[in-house]
Amino acid sequence: MDLTAYRDLWRTQGVMALLASALVARLPVLATMVPLAFLAKDAAGNFGWAGVVAGAYSIGTAVASVVWSRMADRKGARNVVIGTGMAWGVSMAVVALLPDSWYRLLPVAALIAGGCVAPVTSALRANWPRIVHGSRLRAVYSLDATAQEFLFVLGPMTGAVIVSFASPRAGLLACAIAAAASIWWFGLSQRSRAHHDENAEPRPTARQLLFHQHRAALLIAWACLVMGFAAMSLGMVAVADQHGNRLIAGILEMVAAIGSVTGGIVNGALPGGRDSYVWRRMLSLTVLVTACVFVTSSVVALAIMMFAAGCLIAPTIAAVYERIGELTPNSAHTEIFGWAQSGGMVGSAVGSAVAGAVVEAFGVRYAWVLAAALGVLATLSLLRVPPHRPVDTSAVEGTAVAA
Repeated sequence: MDLTAYRDLWRTQGVMALLASALVARLPVLATMVPLAFLAKDAAGNFGWAGVVAGAYSIGTAVASVVWSRMADRKGARNVVIGTGMAWGVSMAVVALLPDSWYRLLPVAALIAGGCVAPVTSALRANWPRIVHGSRLRAVYSLDATAQEFLFVLGPMTGAVIVSFASPRAGLLACAIAAAASIWWFGLSQRSRAHHDENAEPRPTARQLLFHQHRAALLIAWACLVMGFAAMSLGMVAVADQHGNRLIAGILEMVAAIGSVTGGIVNGALPGGRDSYVWRRMLSLTVLVTACVFVTSSVVALAIMMFAAGCLIAPTIAAVYERIGELTPNSAHTEIFGWAQSGGMVGSAVGSAVAGAVVEAFGVRYAWVLAAALGVLATLSLLRVPPHRPVDTSAVEGTAVAA
């Protein structure tokens, strides 16, 4: 391993401040789902209504992700991020303050709140190619994917802690206030106006952006990958239920997350001196997921395999991010990551639903069979995507200095 890339990132002006502000901005939004579910359940008296409310929120988020990301590319990210962040805080506070007797309005209020989610994630990833070059770009995407794993664990846990010690309403209000402040901070680091380069190629339409040979393949692979993650998550819950101990699901999720963080850190420190094909990483991850199919009867063996598979999750995600960014014009970076986020949310919902039906019909291990099949589809879609090629960082920096 070579830690030079991480040292260079630390020294690159704006990188750590941007990453830190984005992580803080995303945390309260990810923490919202637990208190939102409990608020809906307490108001209506059943978790079925909580599912309806969560679904409405997800639909609003999936649609808004594309709309706001596209607007950020055209009008500048700063006003879009700050405006939607403030709107999300207000709308989530309204959800929290609705009387229990008005629970039938919760899906509508949640849909509006979801439609106000700020494009923090897509704006963050659109910034990386602008401020980081050469081998450091590969490292920063790995760092981003690794940090995301922390958020996926810490966010729901934070929401659960607030609900446990206070109430769902208090949790939503805390998330609303924290998000408004942190998204404002992140938004200040964004461009106030869209940058127009006279020598750049024209900004693509949505059709041109999506129906591109390589970008379409990457987005399809990303949706399949997220569907597979959702299937495995439901499989872990099913394993825990099969063994009569719900704590097992949390342990398996944590083990996979630890593996992903480990893999992400190592991946960013690799020298990257050779061409790197994203389909190879996807295939390697698929092989390890397939191995999980044969060990679902043993919690210990499954935990070991989930750690092994987890070691390739962040590196694979980082490779997909890097290829998407590299193969997209600068003028549409925020929008393409918005489409990726939207596709991921839809993929997660579909993956959970299909995995639930598969587990009920065939058994627990078939959740991993489904994930492996999706991994194969993702690998096939990536076969023609050009590889990441090592860049002479010194040459890039020399060119920048000369300019």
